[in-house]
Amino acid sequence: MNKPSKAYDNSTFLKSPHARPIRVQCELIEPDVRLTEHGVENTIVLFGSARSKGSAQAQDELDALLNDLPEETADRSEEQTEEVLKKERTLLLSKYYDQAVELSERLTKWSLEHEDPKDQYLICSGGGPGMMEAANKGADQAGGPSIALGISLPFEQGVNQYATPELSFEFHYFFIRKFYFLYHAKAIVVFPGGFGTMDELFETLTLAQTGKLDKQLPVFLYGREFWEGLINFDHFVKWGVISPKDLDLFKIVDDTDEAFSEITACLKPVS
Repeated sequence: MNKPSKAYDNSTFLKSPHARPIRVQCELIEPDVRLTEHGVENTIVLFGSARSKGSAQAQDELDALLNDLPEETADRSEEQTEEVLKKERTLLLSKYYDQAVELSERLTKWSLEHEDPKDQYLICSGGGPGMMEAANKGADQAGGPSIALGISLPFEQGVNQYATPELSFEFHYFFIRKFYFLYHAKAIVVFPGGFGTMDELFETLTLAQTGKLDKQLPVFLYGREFWEGLINFDHFVKWGVISPKDLDLFKIVDDTDEAFSEITACLKPVS
């Protein structure tokens, strides 16, 4: 007798466009179950570029490249010149990677001083390389757990090695991933980054501006040189597209001491 398969055992159906609502529900429910099982209630989220590297690695890669190239710049090809510029940009950005590691480590040590788990704050990142790796690395160096909310991309393979395996996730849908960035967040720190970082920043600011967040969520932009060179926030006010009070939705911090002081001042014990 032929025995048809049950719908929930039919992988072809579950991966089809018809079952997309089911897959969305799975991505929404499973992380919540797992985070609850591990007692996660509060996070500090760090956003930033996936292209950054630590200063030591960035310097070594630049030096290795220069050793293989003609000493005179005039003797280098256009491709070689562009490769040098790329390595130099990575080195320029590397200071922020190092500072993200330091800040994450300090925040994790500070969090672990609170005996009540409800007063502890886990570092949360996007799980990838760069600044995301730096965030998880700092927490790991402090001996604490951290969360990685990864995303399936063709050019990234899984989450970085420093995230806690039990608290590592891989999302298919960006919108659910961004939901979980903010769901338990008690503070956001945005390091220099590209389009993805801007997307995460401006969605957060928009939700705060429109009152869609049911909490006060402090947002810190790390690195005055980068942010003031990138965006003229006062220009938004000048043209009347935001209100002057909207500039209070975020604060720029410029070093790990200032960032640590500002963040911890906002995060009073819950109990």
